[in-house]
Amino acid sequence: MHVIVPAELKPGVRIDDLPAETSPGSAALPGGRVIRGKALIFWDPKLAGTKYGKKLDAIDTDQITPAADCVSESLETLDERWKAGSFRYLMPDFRRRVHRGETFIIAGDRFAIGSSREMSPAGLRGVAEEAGLEMVIVCGSGIGDIFRRNALNLGLQVAQSPEAVADAKDGDEFEFDPVSRRLSNRTQGKTYEPVPITPKEDEIRQRGGIVAIGRREFRASVARRPRIEFPGEALARNMTTTEQIIWAHRVDTDRRELQPGDTLRVHADLLPASDGTAPFAIHTFNQITGGNTIYPRQAAIANDHFVFTGREDDERQTSIGRAFAQEQRLEKPYYATPGDGIFHFYFPEQGLVVPGQFIPGADSHSRAYGAYGAVGMGVGSTTLGFGWATGCVYVTLAQARRVSFTGALQPWVSGKDIVLELLRRWGARQSQGMSVEFVDANRQLPIAYRNTIANMMAEAEAPNGIFAADAVTYAWYEAKGVRDLPYPRIAPGASARYEIDEELSLAGVQPMIAKPFSPGNAYPADEVARERIQFDKALIGSCTNGSYADLLQAALVIYHARRQGIRRTARPLVVFPGSGGVGTQIERPDPRLGGESIAGVFRSVGGEIRASWCGPCFGQGPDALTRGQRAITSFNRNWQNRMGVGGEGYLASPAVVAASALAGYMAPPSELGLKWDPEEFGI
Repeated sequence: MHVIVPAELKPGVRIDDLPAETSPGSAALPGGRVIRGKALIFWDPKLAGTKYGKKLDAIDTDQITPAADCVSESLETLDERWKAGSFRYLMPDFRRRVHRGETFIIAGDRFAIGSSREMSPAGLRGVAEEAGLEMVIVCGSGIGDIFRRNALNLGLQVAQSPEAVADAKDGDEFEFDPVSRRLSNRTQGKTYEPVPITPKEDEIRQRGGIVAIGRREFRASVARRPRIEFPGEALARNMTTTEQIIWAHRVDTDRRELQPGDTLRVHADLLPASDGTAPFAIHTFNQITGGNTIYPRQAAIANDHFVFTGREDDERQTSIGRAFAQEQRLEKPYYATPGDGIFHFYFPEQGLVVPGQFIPGADSHSRAYGAYGAVGMGVGSTTLGFGWATGCVYVTLAQARRVSFTGALQPWVSGKDIVLELLRRWGARQSQGMSVEFVDANRQLPIAYRNTIANMMAEAEAPNGIFAADAVTYAWYEAKGVRDLPYPRIAPGASARYEIDEELSLAGVQPMIAKPFSPGNAYPADEVARERIQFDKALIGSCTNGSYADLLQAALVIYHARRQGIRRTARPLVVFPGSGGVGTQIERPDPRLGGESIAGVFRSVGGEIRASWCGPCFGQGPDALTRGQRAITSFNRNWQNRMGVGGEGYLASPAVVAASALAGYMAPPSELGLKWDPEEFGI
């Protein structure tokens, strides 16, 4: 079982050889340096023209940096592809416009939501720098939490000002003072005070970014031994589960009281990356440590994003992490080779994820670890590299909201249906940037369902989502033979404060299908079935729904449909197990399938089993969508171009995807004439 450990110096290195911690010194941003430029506005294309148009909301990082451009072919040329790909499809002339001085990027609400890809802020900053300019992002209410953190780390200026966005017109000239963060529209003679950032965040920004802070703190962090101390009963009574875990992992233990909005250093139990996010994390780690002084702390890397594309540039990218692992003694299970699994499944399988941990991962779907009673957060690559160097990361504590799942689970309903219904209800504001605590009141949601719900808090724009470890959690570990867990059992305090406290009755949740281009654009599957929506392929798997239980749910639909005379899928069906371990398991006989294996049931109707990886979920590899294609999938995102440029993705549970593959149009299992029996279909 994985446990948190102190830093380990490399042979021949003494702690006295490391640079001593320095005081903050003078600001890295000299007074009087004002950034000037013209507005470059993203108008909502659904509202023609600009005079009365609206600024575009919810620009996700897939649109800022398309997946095919998230490639680093060497540590020396990290951002070349990122710059070239910036807004490739959303605004093809973006680079040219920035170079002619349109350096104030104006967008609507919820800018840069979604994937953790630090390629986005780094690429945007690089586009301006190659012309000797500096960029400022001006957006409205809400901003992707990982993008915001990454921008602070990199020195990309971001100003949230709904008023400035509303006023801005094409060609307006803007000014931004990096020290005061005051924003001015010189053309209109207006000045704005952007949404403030915390003092620690401002210090990181003004002192030169996360690398400079890391170098300053490096030696002290190596000397410091991690100390994890959970709060006593009196303190815990007023804390959520997330707050208790963060409090227990705080570096500065003299801080006894924490409030939402506080930024603090937090010890990390595990710091996982993928082959896609590792190169920039490696670069950051090397810049802070020198690359040859310590072994990376709590590090783990899984090759799951760019490994089966057959492209030489992708192979060069994965080779960066492979070489780093060899040099730094990262071996299984901390280094997962291609096919071992998607890390959100693989690392919990390997015992690296346990209740009570704090796990900041480079990938946005690191929120999935909340299913296991851990705080999982997506933080981006530079924060991860800082963590590999110092053993901790900076976290700003969010406000909390609680969702209590009550009522009885309905026929064919799984974790995917629950989270799609939740996102539908939350609407455009989603979680409102709050940490989410889930309560399974009747202990009826298995870990597979909880994984889907916690995982998709990335789409809900929540810093994390967590199920406090309960009888369901500990039974899952017990079944794996894991009993001696390192941290005490904790539960949300009876007097914990939630900004929003809500209930979702599962008695009213139906099988759902989310239409393009938002997971929250969800409808009851039986209503969608009446539309007879055709599609080109059905895809089951991903980090959201790739567990044995997920695939069994789909196989049970096919198995019982076969008994009613359905012999072949009407549309191609492709399955991606969440890990190599799951891939092995599904080849074994299962008594619930009459002794057949899950894989055998899929193949019996023409389904195909692929290696475990993320590719088609974000438009990579041979199974990605091409222009004009449509798919129903169990993936987590269906944004524009997400599953392939010009393709359309619909989201549903494994059971609904399997039923649709058999029906030939999007539909729930009941459309096949299957009648729900919990003994036959329940998970």
